[in-house]
Amino acid sequence: MDAVLLTRNAYSLADLSLCPVFQRKWSSIYEAIQDTRPQRNKLMRLYIEQIPKQGRIILAGDHTAWSRPDAKTLKERTYEHYTQGGFGGRPVTSGYGYSTIAWVPQTEGSWALPLRNERITSWENPIDKAVWQLRQVCQNLPSRPLTLWDIEYGCAPFVIKTAGINADKLMRLRSNLCLWGEPPEYSGRGKPRVHGSNFILNDSSTWGEPTQIIEEEDTQIGRARIRVWHKKHFRKAPSYSMSIILVERLNSDGSLPGATPMWLAFVGHEMPPLSETWKLYLRRFAVDHWYRFAKQRLHWTVPKLSTPEQCDRWSDLMPLMSWELWLARDIVNLYPVPWQKPITKLTPGRVAQAMGGILARISTPSVFY
Repeated sequence: MDAVLLTRNAYSLADLSLCPVFQRKWSSIYEAIQDTRPQRNKLMRLYIEQIPKQGRIILAGDHTAWSRPDAKTLKERTYEHYTQGGFGGRPVTSGYGYSTIAWVPQTEGSWALPLRNERITSWENPIDKAVWQLRQVCQNLPSRPLTLWDIEYGCAPFVIKTAGINADKLMRLRSNLCLWGEPPEYSGRGKPRVHGSNFILNDSSTWGEPTQIIEEEDTQIGRARIRVWHKKHFRKAPSYSMSIILVERLNSDGSLPGATPMWLAFVGHEMPPLSETWKLYLRRFAVDHWYRFAKQRLHWTVPKLSTPEQCDRWSDLMPLMSWELWLARDIVNLYPVPWQKPITKLTPGRVAQAMGGILARISTPSVFY
């Protein structure tokens, strides 16, 4: 871990043994990945102890791919969505998928601190894995969190499977979905209706009057109009009522600029104020920043490991190093290179760049082993 934090560029796992803080032979790196057994549940509880008890806890969930198209003998490979090229120009690759539940500590910035980061096995799917992870995390949290989810999780199976978990959910929806309202009162004849009138997201004639509508200026997207409709549901989940939120960007004259609107669904006990709810969802993108940071700076996908167990043990170090950087952010002394701009809020990359000064003061645990 010390070698990873101090090595900006690595082309193989063995490159980390060239770092001055690595005091063993290069083969020890592979032996460590083979022999280590990280205690995920204990680490998760340790991470949760660092979350402040005051304020609402914001969690974000997503999954990403570790592309291994050339590892033909690697066990349990699956087909994963991969935007950076794939088979025949299609955004699909073979490799491993990893599901992550992360705490988002700041209202702005790129910090996302994973509580669980685990491989989606060949007999699981992203939704079932996320549901299992969310249940494990929420059982140990001191209060009910607000969880943020991307389009893939905005579906009836996810709503049904997470219904018994002590967490509110804010999910993004595909713009071609058809939702349903509450059924009318029972007329006393025939089978009671389950659904009311339909609510087609890309057909404004089916929307009806919103429960609330506001317009406001935002520093990131400019002028925005936000509308909300309550008591809607998925066709396959009629028992779980949702609040549907539409976020649209506006020009200065109030007209639509043609940008794709954002549809959100809230499921939970009490929705935050409408002016805050859609901004809370924007914090979900911190998970995407963490995936990029883990792959590019923590060298997550650099090793060409030969077994799924080795990949899992190596991946277990990514959250641990991220939390180490978060806890060190207040004590590092920045030494930016000449072409770096000054910043007021530290990013994970800047803290990693300054970790050498901390290790020089406190040494490394391997010295005392």
